[in-house]
Amino acid sequence: MNTHDRAVEGIDNLELLSNSELQLAFNRVKAAYNTKGAFSFSERKEKLKKMAILLDENRNAIINALSAYFGHRAIEETRISEIANTVANIDYAVSHLHKWMRPKLRSTSMWFLPGQNRVMPQALGVVGVMVPWNYPVNLAISPLAAALAAGNRCLIKVSELTPKTEVILRTILAQVFDDSEVVVVGGDATVAAEFASLPFDHLLFTGSTAIGKKVMSAAAHNLTPVTLELGGKNPVVIEEDYFLGEACHRILWGKTYNAGQTCAAPDYALIPKGAINDFRVWSSRHYRSLFPCGAMSMDYTSIINQSHFNRLQDLVDDARNKGAEILQLEDFTDQHRKHRKFPFTLIFNPSLDSKVMKEEIFGPILPIIEVNGLDEAIQFVNERSRPLAIYHFTDSTESKNKLAEKVVAGGMTVNDVMLQYLQPSQPFGGVGGSGFGAYHGEEGFKTFSHMKAIFSQRGFGSFTGIKLLYPPYGMLGRLIIKLMRG
Repeated sequence: MNTHDRAVEGIDNLELLSNSELQLAFNRVKAAYNTKGAFSFSERKEKLKKMAILLDENRNAIINALSAYFGHRAIEETRISEIANTVANIDYAVSHLHKWMRPKLRSTSMWFLPGQNRVMPQALGVVGVMVPWNYPVNLAISPLAAALAAGNRCLIKVSELTPKTEVILRTILAQVFDDSEVVVVGGDATVAAEFASLPFDHLLFTGSTAIGKKVMSAAAHNLTPVTLELGGKNPVVIEEDYFLGEACHRILWGKTYNAGQTCAAPDYALIPKGAINDFRVWSSRHYRSLFPCGAMSMDYTSIINQSHFNRLQDLVDDARNKGAEILQLEDFTDQHRKHRKFPFTLIFNPSLDSKVMKEEIFGPILPIIEVNGLDEAIQFVNERSRPLAIYHFTDSTESKNKLAEKVVAGGMTVNDVMLQYLQPSQPFGGVGGSGFGAYHGEEGFKTFSHMKAIFSQRGFGSFTGIKLLYPPYGMLGRLIIKLMRG
């Protein structure tokens, strides 16, 4: 047997966790935390390192499983997104864990000397992670790594569209954790609703805004704090001072990566007035350079299922019916439909009430809208829900700073797309309609930690500074209160 597959031998025969066991699994993990407490520094570091090793050892099983789900998933995309980026997040946590865990001294007001202030990170307890279908390994293991770095135990709910990922994850993680430390569960929307209603100490959900609202509502019954990583419509702003051909190349890569089925993918582009013809020419040229065989290329990923494929076609038809110009960069054939390969499609100047301008696209379709300069682009973006990401192509430092200051978005990449997500040191998260909270890097550690404020009273014998403020209040006490501006 290939060494990369040895940890998942016999996975097709593994019995999955039933819906009725969910509450029991949570109770078991919670009881273990209450008894044993948080993982130690050495336990966290050892388990993180082992997860990274097992991801590498099982890359072939992961690649094959994900390609089967999608109909076809470009191998290199799986290696980059599901394995390399996930391992990078783990490695970053390992190398910084000691620093993150160390209590931090804070200044102490002179009135409370010689006491001392410090902040101690403390594990929350049991964390829930709800995983979508588009990156089922990365979006399970990266949050788990952050939760583990903070010392927590974890339950992971994977999408019902990726059942084999559930089995792979359970088999890999069983070599790192016992069933009182981490549990992986699958199941349909009913199980997901039950999962969201469990009294977690923190719950992270990645998915659509509509489902995110339901998750937050369910969590509210237990006052469970939530991190919502949602989608939205991520704008691209191209300015006249930036070479349009290079911008097209980079945008096209981001919009076709995983066939656009990425929450951080560019959703629409705002380009200078009069640039449509050049955008059309450059996009056609770069599409052929990236995919010589078009969407049937082995480097071009399929749409996850027929329902999503039909939804994308409906977006294009609706835009066409409302007067937009449609440019599909290759003929749409029966082979495309059979393999759910949706060709890259440009929609020029769509009606603002068309579906493609109201819904998150989540596919290789890019609406193009002309604007008169940066101010109009900023106004256009700010009139809509706050995006998970914004992408700005400019050579002007002044313009770059202006857009960064004027537009509220979860993250930003200048002169490229999606790369903010791939930085293990940077927080990843939304704002407003695109979610709230963040993970990755130190922010992930803090998300799954309680930062406990500790004041340590110290004195000279029985005397402490605060005793000057004990009653009965005399002249000295009143003077001190006055100096404290009370």
